[in-house]
Amino acid sequence: MVASSVLGFPRIGANREVKKAVEAYWAGKISADELTKAAADVKKTSWTSLKERGVALIPSGDFSLYDHVLDHSAAFNVIPKRYLGHNLSPLDVYFAMGRGRQADGVDVPASEMKKWFDSNYHFVVPEFAEDTEFKLNFNKALEEYNEAKALGVVTRPVVLGPVSFLALGKAAKEAKPGFEPISLLPKVLPVYKQLLADLKAAGAEWVQIDEPVLVLDSAAYLEKQYISAYEELVPASPKILLATYYGRLDSNLSFVAKLPVAGLHIDLDRAPKQLDEVIAAVKPTPIVLSLGIVSGRNIWKADLQAGIALGQKAVSVLGQERVIAATSSSLLHTPVTLAAENKLTAAQKDWFSFALEKASEVFVLAATLSGSQDANVASALAANRESIAKRREFERTSDDAVRKRVASITPDMLNRKSPFTVRKAVQAKYLDLPKFPTTTIGSFPQTKEIRAARAKLNKKEITQAEYEDFIKKEIEYVVRFQERIGLDLLVHGEPERNDMVQYFGEQLEGFVFTQNGWVQSYGSRYVRPPIIVSDVIRPGPMTVKWSSYAQSLTQKPMKGMLTGPVTILNWSFPRADVSRELQCMQLALALRDEVVDLEKAGIKAVQVDEPALREGLPLRKADWEPYLKWALPSFKLATAGVTDSLQTHSHFCYSDFDDIFPSIQALDADVISIEASKSDMKLLKTFKQYGYSNQIGPGVYDIHSPRVPGEQEIKDRVAAMLEILPDELLFVNPDCGLKTRGWKETEASLVNLVNAARWARQTHA
Repeated sequence: MVASSVLGFPRIGANREVKKAVEAYWAGKISADELTKAAADVKKTSWTSLKERGVALIPSGDFSLYDHVLDHSAAFNVIPKRYLGHNLSPLDVYFAMGRGRQADGVDVPASEMKKWFDSNYHFVVPEFAEDTEFKLNFNKALEEYNEAKALGVVTRPVVLGPVSFLALGKAAKEAKPGFEPISLLPKVLPVYKQLLADLKAAGAEWVQIDEPVLVLDSAAYLEKQYISAYEELVPASPKILLATYYGRLDSNLSFVAKLPVAGLHIDLDRAPKQLDEVIAAVKPTPIVLSLGIVSGRNIWKADLQAGIALGQKAVSVLGQERVIAATSSSLLHTPVTLAAENKLTAAQKDWFSFALEKASEVFVLAATLSGSQDANVASALAANRESIAKRREFERTSDDAVRKRVASITPDMLNRKSPFTVRKAVQAKYLDLPKFPTTTIGSFPQTKEIRAARAKLNKKEITQAEYEDFIKKEIEYVVRFQERIGLDLLVHGEPERNDMVQYFGEQLEGFVFTQNGWVQSYGSRYVRPPIIVSDVIRPGPMTVKWSSYAQSLTQKPMKGMLTGPVTILNWSFPRADVSRELQCMQLALALRDEVVDLEKAGIKAVQVDEPALREGLPLRKADWEPYLKWALPSFKLATAGVTDSLQTHSHFCYSDFDDIFPSIQALDADVISIEASKSDMKLLKTFKQYGYSNQIGPGVYDIHSPRVPGEQEIKDRVAAMLEILPDELLFVNPDCGLKTRGWKETEASLVNLVNAARWARQTHA
């Protein structure tokens, strides 16, 4: 029969129990044992819930207190030396790697973070050198397998594969020039063999080894490594399911199908066209094929009839025993369950499927493909057909006005009135900023008082007028603080905003929102992505009121803050019935109107953030051009409707930008700010390679850590920038917004930043 499978599950808890416990541990409010107990409770609920829904192959080992790649590094002893020798517990070393530590005489920055493939999830980048000594500090996969087994749940452990682990890492600072982490494969394989042998001895029948790098172009150069790795691992291991996801195997299939693994998982949500080729490749082998039919990336209810058709194609060739019906990837990108969503209408709720609901879909698919005659399965299929039909009917509606406006976009609408050299001169007089101007990326700390006021408004415990009075006081505090410490280009601090995407979704028509649809972004940072369900329209100004109020409080220039169209699209759950291009252009038109209105209201600079621009880039280079053909114009459409005097900014973070840096230049923003400090300033090498003609603010300190950077540390980073960038182009700013930080570290960090900028003015007068 066809088995059902889930590749991974959200590790946050249905009510964000893990976030609350982790942050309580950081604050010293609970012990390590209490944190472990909270984690165990969440794992137990997840495993038993999947078992109750009939899933046959339940994942274990995928849970994490912070990040699964960081877990793997800690388990395999890939711990940079800067985190050792401080008399910290293993747990505190782990958290120091993830978020840095500045307490009890310990002062270490966080490790670098990157986006996990093309998602908004961030992973902690492993660091390798020639002398990296791999050993198994603990066998997390075995521990969780036994933990689930004790609860009566048989699981399939999940392990990050050796080639992907090394390929996703970077050379440590102390590594020799030219060192490649993949060269350590022979050293790491014995540790994998030990881990897998322990699982086999414990009774694990299957192990899921994730090798997501196989969907990248770069995997074509790793064929020998993959062959040698799995030829060595298979004899010591339980049956290996080699899991790929987020894309297609393409030419890599030629060697993957020859690997001596027992199973292969492919993503049919992102790459359904690969099915025929993969079936043909594995047919002569004994490989079991796991079909990623139910999306692990979106929240739309699966069309089970379409999924059955895909599954039947595989069953007809391979037989039921060689087919698994599965989620396309881990479900960590989806909220836990729809059960607590009480504010969606019945019709809206019927469109969606979160992680637990997707598990039920996988079960129904597997049962149907196995020929089940169960009345409950038949009933579920009938209900699904009805739900899909109703959604298709809703999707046929559209707003003619916005569709016509998109159709009428002309090339002239994508370009500023004058080139940057002209605009720069105009803006210099208009803004009157000093050399090395200082600014922030937009948000200031979202204090518990701000969150409490928002909650009271939502519960109708205070009036709208009372809430707005509170927000005005918060804005005034932020403005006065910036004036006091000497920042040059100010922001209003965004106290009225719950999230940089959700806030705008709530101001636009075409979105719906969840109460508890939380998804992990990194560590204890969770977001509630809005859902685009229909054409997007801006009924009226979204930010003008608060930016104008902030500007009225100061003589210094105020920067309006907007989230860009590509980022709103990528950080929402988009529609599946129309193209991403159409959705993005609709968002761009709405933002264009907002930028124009901000300028009319007297705002002198507007920042349109696009941190998700690189994230949305397809994984295969052959697919880049079609994406960039609409992603870049959408940003330009949003920002080009203003006069030369308005200074446009954009922000980017936590991605490898070197491969698309010419595209970032093509955006023609007057100023870009970009993450640089956490990646050891390596982005500056990109500037050296390509040059940059517009103004730029490479971040001088990491805001995702509570650690306060010293003034000299920031001076050193500014000095490093000035070795490559012309001084007349350089802004001085943090890596990202300050929303997640406390006021104490925010003030200390920004004072050091301002002092470093003053030093730069004195030394480069």
